[in-house]
Amino acid sequence: MTDAGNLPAGTISEPKSSRIWTDIDFSVDGKQCGYLRLPVSSHESAYGWIPIPVAVIRNKSGPRVLLIAGNHGDEWEGQILLMNFLRQVRQPDVRGTIIILSAANAPAVEANRRVSPLDEGNLNRCFPGKADGTPTWAIAHFIETHLLPGTDLVCDFHSGGSSLEYLPSTVIVRPKEEQKMKYLLSLVHQFGLPVGFITDAPTGGDQSLWGACDRTGVLCLSTELGGAGTVNLQALRAAEVGLLRLLQHVGALSRDQEVARAQKVQLFSRHPARDYLYSPAPGVFEPHVGLGQRVHSGQVAGVLHSTEAPWREPDVVYFRRSGYVLCRRVPARTRIGDCLFNTADELSVEQLLSNNRVLA
Repeated sequence: MTDAGNLPAGTISEPKSSRIWTDIDFSVDGKQCGYLRLPVSSHESAYGWIPIPVAVIRNKSGPRVLLIAGNHGDEWEGQILLMNFLRQVRQPDVRGTIIILSAANAPAVEANRRVSPLDEGNLNRCFPGKADGTPTWAIAHFIETHLLPGTDLVCDFHSGGSSLEYLPSTVIVRPKEEQKMKYLLSLVHQFGLPVGFITDAPTGGDQSLWGACDRTGVLCLSTELGGAGTVNLQALRAAEVGLLRLLQHVGALSRDQEVARAQKVQLFSRHPARDYLYSPAPGVFEPHVGLGQRVHSGQVAGVLHSTEAPWREPDVVYFRRSGYVLCRRVPARTRIGDCLFNTADELSVEQLLSNNRVLA
């Protein structure tokens, strides 16, 4: 593990077999754009392939950074962030290698869906994948076996998608090693969104991209950039500046371009999934609190109205834990088991590092 600053240069290991192939050569200097090609045989195309856009910008030795968006197809801020960055970045400005997957689960992206229409695959629940699996599993396998080995840092850009809206946040999973926590915190502060939150375990566990990074020894930073089925412009603009600042910080981008200093980040520890607030009944949800609001155990979170029996009193939903609201459900129509809110406790850096010493 390095101190805050330049990441070590990675070495590319020999990849395992995959059905996915590409004309991109990740080992040569320059700026290349093309596709990962996932073979598919369907009624409409017997010998076709699914295009997954990929770009690599390489300039001699330096850190190797993988930037990913479209892990979930309906999360747009990260995809726009990487498309804008790809068009603007010049090869002479790069130090080492930057790989960009702006639409990692390309079939889901094209369908405007969280999961792939080809196999209902949630890419962030399919790692380590299978070389001969369905399309989403094959994509996960390629990322874990071909792109992660030799990579120093992964930035995985998420948002709430069609069903959730997040307080724009930078996200890390709590590591066991204190030095890793210090370094990840430095990345959170460099990215510079107003909120950074820490979770004890990634949603999706070992089958998430975080799980794949843990298996391959790669640092991972993620985000939640808004959502609600649209583009949070304020979060997008902040992330565009934050990405430049972060890449300069780790030594992957020259410091020739002046970037605004990061503002202070408020840190939170997200409550575990069992403490999220879930809908206890079907209905139309009327929320009584908003993003970022401080709430208390037993406080009314909202009510669920029955459209089938409008004369019936609505079901009242209460918060189980005190904390701050990080995320809320967007569609008003709600079923039993839908997540309505998730919450978090505020943390100081001192508390965070003290807690981490206990885990180490």
